[in-house]
Amino acid sequence: MTTKMPALYIGHGAPPLLDDPVWSGQLAAWARDLPRPKAILIVSAHWESAPVSLTASGAPLVYDFGGFAPKYYKMTYETPDASALAKRVAAMMPQGEPVHQHRSRGLDHGAWVPLKIMYPDADIPVLQMSLPTEDPYKLLKLGERLRPLRDEGVMIIGSGFLTHGLPFLKDWSIEAKAPGWSKDFDLWAGEAMNRGDVDELAAYKSKAPGMPYAHPTVEHYIPLFITLGAADKADKPGDQKIDGYWMGLSKRSWQVA
Repeated sequence: MTTKMPALYIGHGAPPLLDDPVWSGQLAAWARDLPRPKAILIVSAHWESAPVSLTASGAPLVYDFGGFAPKYYKMTYETPDASALAKRVAAMMPQGEPVHQHRSRGLDHGAWVPLKIMYPDADIPVLQMSLPTEDPYKLLKLGERLRPLRDEGVMIIGSGFLTHGLPFLKDWSIEAKAPGWSKDFDLWAGEAMNRGDVDELAAYKSKAPGMPYAHPTVEHYIPLFITLGAADKADKPGDQKIDGYWMGLSKRSWQVA
């Protein structure tokens, strides 16, 4: 019998996350507690593209970052073929809406950095899907459309960062104290998730404290709505698995059933 998979919203960090024993330990421990997926479908903040687009199995990783140690640009994460999942996802999209299957784009760091920690053996097929819109309700609908995959053993992951005000950081050390705008947004989102208040979360631009500093651009927050849409009930409180801050940014992450 196939085990139904949960859906996750995770903070993915930058490549130095791979060398952070605290946060990487939290991600690894979380993965050990999860049922083993047959495949993973991940939506990262670092690929905004419409129409819905899918990565190519076997394609090289995308090193979409700069200013880090050379070793990060030589890392690999070669996973099994995910072509069957790509066909399944394409078939789930509304009739008449195109799906672009890339021939050369691999996983970006919003996907491969956390997955290298969670599943270091790279023995699970991984497919990355683009973020086709910034509209929370359209992303909820997209997550809902993908929901049946969970019954087929596919784990759905929204990969972002609960606060991501990089232009406003004054201290770029991993142990930096969280600015007020980061703490305020983090606590607001945590309380809204505890209530299962999807409408509150969707109205973040007008209701969330700490805006627009917490998200001067929104791509790191909105993968959350793919995760919530894939939940059996979007308004059910999420199970918080990680909290705290990294470089002053919120790494709060959830698992939903």
